[in-house]
Amino acid sequence: MARHKLTETKIKAALKAGKPDKLGDGDGLWLYVQASGTASWVFIWVRHKLRRELGLGSYSSGVRHVSLADARDKAEAVRGILGRGGDPFKELPERIAAVKPKTFGEVCDDLLAAKETTFRNQKHKAQWRMTLEVYAKPLRKIPVTDVSTDDVVRVLRALWQDKQETASRLRGRIEKVLDYAKALKLRDGENPARWKGHLDHILGERQKLKRGHHAAMPYIDVPAFMAKLRETEGFGARALELCILTATRSGEVLNARWSEINFEAATWTVPAERMKAENEHVVPLSARALAILKALHEKRLSEFVFPGQAPRKPISGMAMAMTMRRLKVGTYTVHGFRSAFRDWCGDATSFPRDVAEAALAHVIHGVEAAYRRGSALAKRRKLMEAWAAYCSTAEGGNNVLTLTRRKSGRDHAVH
Repeated sequence: MARHKLTETKIKAALKAGKPDKLGDGDGLWLYVQASGTASWVFIWVRHKLRRELGLGSYSSGVRHVSLADARDKAEAVRGILGRGGDPFKELPERIAAVKPKTFGEVCDDLLAAKETTFRNQKHKAQWRMTLEVYAKPLRKIPVTDVSTDDVVRVLRALWQDKQETASRLRGRIEKVLDYAKALKLRDGENPARWKGHLDHILGERQKLKRGHHAAMPYIDVPAFMAKLRETEGFGARALELCILTATRSGEVLNARWSEINFEAATWTVPAERMKAENEHVVPLSARALAILKALHEKRLSEFVFPGQAPRKPISGMAMAMTMRRLKVGTYTVHGFRSAFRDWCGDATSFPRDVAEAALAHVIHGVEAAYRRGSALAKRRKLMEAWAAYCSTAEGGNNVLTLTRRKSGRDHAVH
């Protein structure tokens, strides 16, 4: 096909005429002239019976001026891409340079979307998202092509000594994000988050983890603490009180939704994806727990029982811990109240061990499993009412065999 039909003289004459026109240089290159005296270069081709147009810039006197010679060079580049079956919209060098590179955070979000159906449950998905949004936050705004070993080490080193398990999982997830970016041709070269033969030399081998226990308040001190807690205002205080009264884990309470609460049956059904053992757990609600929920329900602001400041999100995971700090309870933890409850069940009541274990939603086997299958809801309801009664007064309530000896505070392993 003939090329180079245009000359600078012809172009200037067309511009001076002041009327719309289309000037062909041959083999797909055209100059569109406007009545205003401006003109733009366009390359036109047909593929799979579809007509496509790609702008190559303006013919003008400005800094972005594309001369006839420049336009011909660009047209030749387009022809080369088309000749090998490529896409000029994506492969033309100037268009590649103009594309804003994806950030690490954007690739994280893309990977999570791609893995949507591969997560074991919602809890597993939430853990991935949390680590990549919170712990890897310093990386999120960095172009994924620029993430370096120094960037990765800076994020991991802050966790490596005190939270090695978390740091190890974070490293693995960062590595997968960068592998995903490489698979999409968003970066190349070695993965700066790889462990063997790379980060293992920089960070050193992890220490063997020692499973720590949660410092638990002696159950004999719980009633006095609950009296102070009831006088404390705020969602954090109510969440902590409900957590203690139901002997549940903090995550189960913080993410509670109104759809899980059955006021008529006085139960709270925690879905399997939020339970550690991944089994649905029905919690019988004592009169006091029910009263807390009814008061909150009257002033509900969202689907969450304890709404956070951000729309459609629950209260902060630190809310209950901060409440305990304000009440100056020393090193005792929120999770430790499950141990206090379990000690009280075993030492100060006549309730069977099976019922106490079922109340804590522990994984049980053998004969005890019958309680899980049958839920033992009626027996657990009596237990939770007795616990609430104990928490409300120093002497406890009915169904409680109060011991005279004072238990010393210690660390426990009720998970």
